[in-house]
Amino acid sequence: MASRHEAHNRAFWDADADDYQHVHGKQLAAKGAPAWGAWGVSEAELGVLGDVAGLDVLELGCGAAQWSTRLRDDGAHVVGLDLSINQLRHADGAVPLVLASGEATPFANASFDVVFCDHGAMSFCDPAVTVPEVARLLRPGGLLAFNISSFLKWLTDDEDGSTKKLRRGWFDEQYVAWPDGVAEFQLPYGEWLALFRDHGFKVEALIHLRRPKGAKTSYTEFVDDEWARRWPAEEIWKVRRLP
Repeated sequence: MASRHEAHNRAFWDADADDYQHVHGKQLAAKGAPAWGAWGVSEAELGVLGDVAGLDVLELGCGAAQWSTRLRDDGAHVVGLDLSINQLRHADGAVPLVLASGEATPFANASFDVVFCDHGAMSFCDPAVTVPEVARLLRPGGLLAFNISSFLKWLTDDEDGSTKKLRRGWFDEQYVAWPDGVAEFQLPYGEWLALFRDHGFKVEALIHLRRPKGAKTSYTEFVDDEWARRWPAEEIWKVRRLP
């Protein structure tokens, strides 16, 4: 049985998939190296995933699998997973796709060398469930990398977007279901660290993304351009499964 946030997100993404891909699909499918976040900061610049040639990779919340397709072109053996059938219908068939929740994947233990997402299941699923699930899926030494909205953005968000004032407390509930949007989770940094440690991960990097000067995005409602130059709106965790 789907949890409240899984049901909320499935309904939202199934209803929004066509509009989402119409607005953002061109940016997501742009030719060139894979890129992270709302402003498409290049993976070649950040080096989060590294050389994926020959590796088994899972995109955990893939949408129409534009990221997965790029990694396939780089030689990875990629599978895309998403909760929304209508998002998956926009994929071009370049990689295998699985309709499932990121909290209960249908894969065997130690199936992957890399699990990653860019505002995917690590944003929209409960981290207390997804982190141990990814630990199960990864081989020893495997990489979990994910981009999410920053904790600062989480603290300053209201229904109209990011503000210059704190809108919620550090210790407030770590879950919100926006009335006309997604249900999402976020944790304070110490709780992320404890969760990784408890499930056998070592943190390699926490990268705070800044909007590059002059960068344009189709995600104009995500955060104000000036705000994202002054403060990080997104952050990438890079953690390694210990042997």
